[in-house]
Amino acid sequence: MNLALFGGSFDPPHTGHDSIVKNALTHLNIDVLLVVPTFISLFKDEFSAPPELRFEWAKKLWGNLSKVQIDDFEILQNRPVPTIQTVRYFYNKFDVSKFYLIIGADHIASLKKWHEIDELKKLCEFIVAKRNHIKIPAEFKKLDIHEDISSSRIRNELNYDKIPQIIKKEVINFYQGNK
Repeated sequence: MNLALFGGSFDPPHTGHDSIVKNALTHLNIDVLLVVPTFISLFKDEFSAPPELRFEWAKKLWGNLSKVQIDDFEILQNRPVPTIQTVRYFYNKFDVSKFYLIIGADHIASLKKWHEIDELKKLCEFIVAKRNHIKIPAEFKKLDIHEDISSSRIRNELNYDKIPQIIKKEVINFYQGNK
């Protein structure tokens, strides 16, 4: 089975994330795209929206797409989970032939800090979603994404133009304090 894993905080999910999901389904030879919201990133101290809410937003956005599974493995751990642990979990759950790991270009600079990165590179083929004109080294396959947005920018600027319509009202209510 060919799998792709797209994990993230999705705090909130936005049109960039949506573009990554849809591009992966179109351009990667996969049987399943696993969308895995984090409990909290290893590189962050806190989250804004609680994990369960971010999981529900992901289900509303992508749960009905063919080949997409929204998985709460990391949320159920109730702690930060290294990507290598998540990848091993899915290797045990599925009969894996090929495993793609989708990351944003902004993560390239920090890859050397990832837990067991050398092992992760052996288990996965990294697919990098273009972002903010960051140069992507030739060793990585690319997903051509044309969205210049980040969840933190949405939270900081309280600009919701890049939130998909299906969850827009909920996202606005949450981040504007109408929780």
